[in-house]
Amino acid sequence: MTPGRPRPPGRVTAGRPKPLGVGATLAVVAPSSSFEPEGLEAGLSWLRQRYRVVHAPDILQRQGYFAGDDGRRIRELREALDDPGVDAILAARGGYGATRILPAITPERVRAAAKPIVGFSDITALHALWARAGVGSLHAPMAVALGSASPEERQAFIAALEGQPLSAWTGLSCVVPGRARGRLLGGNLAVLCALLGTPQMPSLEGAVLLLEDVGERPYRVDRMLTSLLQSGSLEGVRALLLGHFTQAAAGVDGVSVEAVLAERLGTLGVPVLSGVPAGHGSPNLSLPLGAEVSVDAGAGKLRFEEG
Repeated sequence: MTPGRPRPPGRVTAGRPKPLGVGATLAVVAPSSSFEPEGLEAGLSWLRQRYRVVHAPDILQRQGYFAGDDGRRIRELREALDDPGVDAILAARGGYGATRILPAITPERVRAAAKPIVGFSDITALHALWARAGVGSLHAPMAVALGSASPEERQAFIAALEGQPLSAWTGLSCVVPGRARGRLLGGNLAVLCALLGTPQMPSLEGAVLLLEDVGERPYRVDRMLTSLLQSGSLEGVRALLLGHFTQAAAGVDGVSVEAVLAERLGTLGVPVLSGVPAGHGSPNLSLPLGAEVSVDAGAGKLRFEEG
């Protein structure tokens, strides 16, 4: 423990919400940015072929860059958590806004509901809350994206949501060799960094940590990784998985985001794998956060030990 640094919350072991089946009820919520109704309807149309889908009547509200004010978004998420007829909660889209409502949703409420939140990008803030509650969640495409998702992405979404056995992912790129096993946590790098120094940051001790991002130049990725390192948040991480880092072109200095990731994370002395097909790129395959996984970086392999 770094002297003078506040002690992080205790490590939690994420539980697994019950697997869903055909006909399960999904509550679609909009905790972050607003979106066009056509995109939402396309996603809902596909989801309704397999599941019962419900959402608040005011889900299309807008206030600036948010899907309605904080009060609307808090109320919507609370109602989805508290409704015993809802089996899982699917975000409509990411963007920005989930961090603003985190203090209004307690880990105890999430734990009592014991249902997964599904999404990625800004929804990383909610994945962090679910991790603090000890409840599994899904890093996966959101409702707006599912309308135009590929067959591979849709099948992976169904498999993860329904708890089907997941095949090992092979052919990944070794950045730092080694083997490790732990609970899969993480998501968007920028959102995780926004939680540093707040009570909303989960402990990453014992985690296999997934990181991805979009629109961040290499020097900004360097700055965020440095913040994670210097805060001590990466102490105890057992391995790192690097998803898509898109729209991250090198500047005139020629330094690539791949070089930054390798240099900054290579100092941890844990296995690091890149090329994980998750995040703001294609394909964006679904991952069960909170589940036990094992990494063999030298073999380029990620194995799911449980759904």
